[in-house]
Amino acid sequence: DMAVLVRAGSRSLPVVRRALASAGVPVDVDGDDLPLRHEPAVAPLLTALRAVATAEAADGPEREPENPGQEQEQEQEQEQEQEQEQEQEQEQEQEQRPWLDTETALTLLTSPLAGMDAADLRRLGRALREEERAAGNVLPPPSDELLARALAEPERLVVHDPAYARGAQRLGALLRTARERLANGGTAEEALWDLWDGTPWPARLERSAHRGGAAGRNADRDLDAVCALFATAARAEERTGGRGALNFLEEIDAEDIAADTLTRRAVRPDAVRLMTAHRSKGLEWRLVVVAGVQEGLWPDLRRRGSLLEADRIGRDGLAEPLTPAALLAEERRLFYVAATRARERLVVTAVKAPADDGDQPSRFLTELGVEPKDVTGRPRRPLSVAALVAELRATTVDPRVSGPLREAAARRLARLAALTDEDGRPLVPSAHPYRWWGMYEPTRSKVPLRSRDQPVVLSGSALDQLANTCALQWFLGREVKADAPATAAQGFGNVVHVLADEVASGRTPADLDVLMERLDSVWNALAFDAPWKSQQEKRNARVALERFLEWHVMDRAGRTPVASEHDFDVRLEAGDYEVRVRGQMDRVETDGEGRAYVVDFKTGKHAPSSAEVARHPQLAVYQLAVREGAVDEVFDGKRPGTGGAELVQLRRPAARRDGGETLPKVQAQEPLEGERGEWVGDLLATAAGKVLDERFTPSAGQHCTHCAFRASCSARPEGRHVIE
Repeated sequence: DMAVLVRAGSRSLPVVRRALASAGVPVDVDGDDLPLRHEPAVAPLLTALRAVATAEAADGPEREPENPGQEQEQEQEQEQEQEQEQEQEQEQEQEQRPWLDTETALTLLTSPLAGMDAADLRRLGRALREEERAAGNVLPPPSDELLARALAEPERLVVHDPAYARGAQRLGALLRTARERLANGGTAEEALWDLWDGTPWPARLERSAHRGGAAGRNADRDLDAVCALFATAARAEERTGGRGALNFLEEIDAEDIAADTLTRRAVRPDAVRLMTAHRSKGLEWRLVVVAGVQEGLWPDLRRRGSLLEADRIGRDGLAEPLTPAALLAEERRLFYVAATRARERLVVTAVKAPADDGDQPSRFLTELGVEPKDVTGRPRRPLSVAALVAELRATTVDPRVSGPLREAAARRLARLAALTDEDGRPLVPSAHPYRWWGMYEPTRSKVPLRSRDQPVVLSGSALDQLANTCALQWFLGREVKADAPATAAQGFGNVVHVLADEVASGRTPADLDVLMERLDSVWNALAFDAPWKSQQEKRNARVALERFLEWHVMDRAGRTPVASEHDFDVRLEAGDYEVRVRGQMDRVETDGEGRAYVVDFKTGKHAPSSAEVARHPQLAVYQLAVREGAVDEVFDGKRPGTGGAELVQLRRPAARRDGGETLPKVQAQEPLEGERGEWVGDLLATAAGKVLDERFTPSAGQHCTHCAFRASCSARPEGRHVIE
């Protein structure tokens, strides 16, 4: 028996409703009190309709001129536009933008219309990028852009596994159907029905509504909102005679309150009523909260009415507009109505900002006859069932709490767990121990990650992650493939590596202007956060390429390149394990004595120390691979000796004595001969043992700063286990 009253419905109702719902408080809002566009269930349907309607309007036929005099002007305009169109044709052929923008595509894919989660989006995005690479695109566009293209062209999704692409396949077909419907003269209501009826969403809401409980109430609300949307679309069609889907969407966006109501729903007795003060006239509750009583919002002294001031037309002619004093009196009466709806208790809330120019309480608060009470901070816990259960569970296992208090908390949990509704369903299932994850043993896979009968497959970078950085990071990123999508920094490195390979292989001349032209052709495919960042990184790329060219043409003790982007696959013995090392060497060089040198280009902003380079796992693996025959084929079948390996830091300038700003910083690892290379075998054995024993424990360190799995890592405060 409680209500929350606000002054401005369109401004305050959605905010208060979300806050109450997030706190677990059941809320009842009149369907005609909240604009349809604010309904969560309506938003994805309107977004999808807007996308197809906008695309169809852009592709629709042009209107005929209303008089012949316009034809000559149009012909002149067309002649002027022809040259521009010809210039744009080449750009359009290179990059055809989908009719669906990236932001809208991602919003729809994660909405109930598609029902995809972040993992599905990652898998589909990765598959689309692999598809681009297989088609010969060395630097494919970002995953988000490919998802938008695939959704706009659903035939591209047919070949992908429905396990992760089903939602996108279904949504793409629905959008195409709705677009064709509008193109053939269909109405907004018909297009909305195509979008709604073609998904499992309606059946899912129906099942939830039948089950009851909090989820059932939410499903009822969503179904009511969708029904109201269809009713509004039907009435708009009857009223306007088919003015188009975009006009219907403009009407929906312009609503401050719902223009049409389907039927007035029965009032829910187990929920807090949320409404405007105007609607509260004639109603009463035991407890009433009048929220958001701010100066400037209540009283609202702005003039009412429309542009034509139709509200001034009265029985005796045109009335004078209301004066500020009359508006203030009207606002005071409305506040009086809201304050007198409570039978037993009235709570009035407002925000008081520290600064004078911030939000201040309304002048009406001083007229209540009581001194306002300042409340700072937040309550110890939300007054909700979920928060109560969490506090009781924490109390039962807290060693700092006395025994009698822990027992009392356990008894209250048992009492909550025993509560059921009229159908015998638990009202508080989270209070029952069978829902507590900490009561279960950790799950173990029945299928081993790696067979002990086969060599353990590793790469140089994987070895560094497993042995020196974090085994959990390796497992989640390499095996689970849950790593974040490729960043612009990774794209930067890929572009520079490709250009370096083209120069080394002779496919592209060692000319900076030529390399910059090649860079310009693919640079826009990199997704930077802002245009200034793109320009900054492009300048950095130019500097990196200048350093590479200077390094490439200089005489380095008679060394010459023999291979670029060289793939290798060798087997090594590491203690009790056999390890298969696969990877790719950026560049292989030889000197006058026939020794092999492996060069690894780096485009990161940070370089390792000299001590770290001496025991750099990736360089060491390259040297072992050379010793085991990884480069024999480029040395005419002969086994070369190893001259060492080195990192070439293209973003970092060399020391002044080594050439200064014009050359990259080169960090060399000495040849690993005899006892000097024993540590590499130990490192391989450690990594192989972790993989076979599945010991993927986290290790905290500097790498945690940029790790994508901090929220799932028990070594981090934000990722600790829920039972800790």
